[in-house]
Amino acid sequence: MSTQENPQQRWTAVDDYTADRLIGEDAVLDAAVEAADRAGLPPIAVAPNQGKLLHLLARTQGARRILEIGTLAGYSAIWLARALPEGGALTTLEIDPAHAAVAAANLERAGLADRVEIRLGAARDTLRQLTEEGVEPYDLVFVDADKPNIPHYLEASLALTRPGSVIVIDNVVRGGRLADRQSTDEAVRGVQQLHELLAGDKRLDATTVQTVGAKGYDGFTLIRVEG
Repeated sequence: MSTQENPQQRWTAVDDYTADRLIGEDAVLDAAVEAADRAGLPPIAVAPNQGKLLHLLARTQGARRILEIGTLAGYSAIWLARALPEGGALTTLEIDPAHAAVAAANLERAGLADRVEIRLGAARDTLRQLTEEGVEPYDLVFVDADKPNIPHYLEASLALTRPGSVIVIDNVVRGGRLADRQSTDEAVRGVQQLHELLAGDKRLDATTVQTVGAKGYDGFTLIRVEG
């Protein structure tokens, strides 16, 4: 790579190369992205290779019940719902009615509406409702929502999981700002608080992985509930 070449171009090219070979064309996912673009939703869904990672994690986990915090247009929900076995279910939480409507249409087009429930409202409220309802524990939780509330979402997820459940939290590196102890950015402070919680909670075993790719420089946290 020349010194003049933009690293982002190389990262994106590698993502495109691997996606071409390991994922291939997918009309349903392409239609979901196009529908989100037409509706003016922000282009912040996971990349194809990240969606495939979620799919493989769900299958490896043998997840029958999945919880997603942050639906957007349903792109990651499609990847996750496709991993479910017969009789499996995905609950996805979305605060914006317009986003939820786009997601519902995308899931219907994908033939997955029968196994996905979209709960509309602030996640702090819908998570509490799920706990109060005494729902069966979730095997996998994917958190891709507002970062200032991430510590709360982790705590709420613990009431909805079991020993052996896996929690994945996206966008935690924040372009490297995670390590900036002087940051006053609420999103950065949220993911820093997440790591402080993880460091002191013996119920959880976790790691954070930095990533580069079509979505830039970021990373995710992978957590296993121990007890």
